[in-house]
Amino acid sequence: MYGFIYHLTMMRSKGYIKKTYGADFWKQFRQSSGAVFKKVVKELPDIGESIFSFNYAYAPSYVAWYKSMQKLELDRKQADDLMWKMNEKMLLSVPKPFLHMVGKAYLNSFRKKAARHVERQKAGALHPNDWLIDYRNIDDNSFEIDIRRCGFVTVAEQYGVRDMLPGICGVDYMISHYMGNGFSRTKVLGDGDECCNCHYELTGKCPLHAPAGMK
Repeated sequence: MYGFIYHLTMMRSKGYIKKTYGADFWKQFRQSSGAVFKKVVKELPDIGESIFSFNYAYAPSYVAWYKSMQKLELDRKQADDLMWKMNEKMLLSVPKPFLHMVGKAYLNSFRKKAARHVERQKAGALHPNDWLIDYRNIDDNSFEIDIRRCGFVTVAEQYGVRDMLPGICGVDYMISHYMGNGFSRTKVLGDGDECCNCHYELTGKCPLHAPAGMK
């Protein structure tokens, strides 16, 4: 999964990166990120079965891309914008109508697994790189998760790319927007808050970017 995410996203983003920053930048970015990606994949521990396993699979790519953007002297806003655009390119590999079709089913499956995740968490059965959460069922259409520990924060700190947060946190809005889910959040660990207070709606609306007052 690590390699699939990395290579598909690079392929989907190539044209945009060359158009925005030039062919030489793309060549250096590809070489640098490829080397970092291989290193991180070899070192990064597997968190095992987790409802956040798919999220975690993005970690090696995020580290590789952000480190390479820093090396190529993009400023923080440029790096955040490019990371966001690359995520969008990856997500839209799937046709928008299909994303809407699977959005509700994906969240419904996630909420069912969340209670089990909390049970394993209380039993001390989670990997140190896994997420720690509080889960609340609201009604048939909505639930909330407070993230107390985020695997992305853990890995970012391990590899010296803490500055990629909270930039990549905004991807949650993009995903909910394209999948036809409702989503809102006013706190994120990546911005120094005590948790990420995520509110989800199986069927709802979500802006492409976090609106004013949201994170």
